[in-house]
Amino acid sequence: MLNEDKIEQAFIDQLVGQGYTYHYGRDIAPNSDNPQREGFESVLLEQQLKNALRHLNPDVPESARVEAYQKILNLGTQDLMENNERFHTLLTNGVTVEYNKEGRTKGINVQLLDVVNPENNQFWVVNQLVVKENNNEKRFDVVIYVNGLPLVFIELKNATDENATVRKAYQQIKNYKTAVPSIFYYNSICVISDGIEAKTSSVSAPFSRFLSWKAPKAIANDPRTELQILTEYMLNKKTLVELIRYCTVFEQEEQKDDNTGLIFQIKIKKVAAYHQYYAVQKAVAQTIRATDSEEGDRKVGVVWHTQGSGKSLSMVFYAGQIVTHPQMENPTIVVLTDRNDLDDQLFATFGNCKELLRQTPVQAQSRDHIKELLNVSGGGVIFTTIQKFSPEEGNVFDTLSERTNIVVVADEAHRSQYGFKARVVDVEEGSEIRYGNAKYLRDALPKASYIGFTGTPIEKEDKSTPAVFGEYIDVYDIKQAVDDGATVPISYESRLVKIKLNEEVTKSIDSQIDAIEGATEEQIEKAKTKSAAIEKIIGKDDRLKDIATDLVSHFEARQKVFEGKAMIVSMSRKICAKLYNEIIALRPDWHHDDLDKGAIKVIMTSTSDDEAILQPHHTTKTQRKLLAARIKDPNDVL
Repeated sequence: MLNEDKIEQAFIDQLVGQGYTYHYGRDIAPNSDNPQREGFESVLLEQQLKNALRHLNPDVPESARVEAYQKILNLGTQDLMENNERFHTLLTNGVTVEYNKEGRTKGINVQLLDVVNPENNQFWVVNQLVVKENNNEKRFDVVIYVNGLPLVFIELKNATDENATVRKAYQQIKNYKTAVPSIFYYNSICVISDGIEAKTSSVSAPFSRFLSWKAPKAIANDPRTELQILTEYMLNKKTLVELIRYCTVFEQEEQKDDNTGLIFQIKIKKVAAYHQYYAVQKAVAQTIRATDSEEGDRKVGVVWHTQGSGKSLSMVFYAGQIVTHPQMENPTIVVLTDRNDLDDQLFATFGNCKELLRQTPVQAQSRDHIKELLNVSGGGVIFTTIQKFSPEEGNVFDTLSERTNIVVVADEAHRSQYGFKARVVDVEEGSEIRYGNAKYLRDALPKASYIGFTGTPIEKEDKSTPAVFGEYIDVYDIKQAVDDGATVPISYESRLVKIKLNEEVTKSIDSQIDAIEGATEEQIEKAKTKSAAIEKIIGKDDRLKDIATDLVSHFEARQKVFEGKAMIVSMSRKICAKLYNEIIALRPDWHHDDLDKGAIKVIMTSTSDDEAILQPHHTTKTQRKLLAARIKDPNDVL
């Protein structure tokens, strides 16, 4: 009969088959014949850790190793997540200590983990480990120790017991975090399983972020359980150390206090899901190939990961691994977007993860600034919009660097990265020849390599994206994301309010849109005045009344079937404000002047000199964060 003990033993046997060393907790307890811990209060295997420090750092003085050991033991706070982040920094960057040599004080880095040669680490799997803390005594199912450090925590339940679910396993870990928090100071990854279903995430993740780990290639009618697959592929020694070193970040996240309504900051830890890890490893390999100074073709490829599946973090994980890769020889990463708002969003994500990047990203403010940032011999993570590569005059942008270890990471690769051909543009003095910004970018960085990340598929007719970036590196589509629970399913319904235009107006609009494609920032500004005519047609009062009526009736009908939230995206801020007025005319009780009240809000950037209709919706960046927290809260009326 299947029970928890058999599930536990089968799991351990598989790990032993993968090169792990097994120990029963009682056999290495402090009161055993082979004690590996100094006391039941200890969560480290002290002697093994000391041996590992000596093995991994043979040329480091013993005094430096002793100091490093003490820093590991004493992380300095009582806060679980603060200690977890501090330890993660020590684990991945090494412990910096000072020692005296020949009368001089020197700094030295003591390594805790060998990422380059995973087999150089000691992997132990220990079950039924007893820890005593704060008058609590707890026995853990399975803990994976690497070099004496409890990096992976596994909570197992019995699949044949209908009450012993993976959710119960998750709740058990939450209880352990309260009762015996010290073991989680050193935790890298948590695993919950009922012996068949298995999910993994970080120590701070909510249950919804615990996801299955899958094989690199799907096998039809695969007889293995999710736990067996996770054990084989994620707990593979190489994958495990790479996941810890390159695919783990800490971020500050805002949450709302349910009682006070105030926003506060919490620290969260994010570990890559399987699709992110596999994509990053493929992208790194393709980057090494593409950037080869002699044989590289400068086309790394395209990563298509559907919207909502963590594309931005995948870009961070990729950049974090590339910047430290020895074959890249201190590369420069240029993160490219085509809109300032996207540049700001992505820059904020990267800025939160500067520990992984081992440097602070910089955002280019102007053409001159991007020239200054790229005129270096190496290093740097630089953010810019592609429009900053448009020359102020002429048709050639200055060559900024001919280094081969510059990687341009394009967000939404298929949108603005083309435009190599000459075209005639009308200007005040007459007409002149202009190129798209992609050509000017290559003027500036003639030997750079290019990788694209996109949340939407490349159209079959689109020949430009493969020509510029290369073929797909990895694909994670909406079906996979929904199947994995990484994102919610999306349903599309055609609900059109048609615009009736005569042929002359249609031709005028088409020509105005064509003029915008591939334009410089200055050209876009000029085009905005022309596009005002389009906005007037889209935002006609009678049309917005029809849209408001349809939206309200549709939303309320959906709410009767299941609860949810809605987001309306409009062509312009003015149309948003006008549509808001039409909606609250139908449902006045949805409106409230206070930021923390009301069922509907307009989210937009604004300035004090905006026209009157926009003034009621003026918000600061901090206030927009408050609104973001409200919309994410399922219990908030917004």
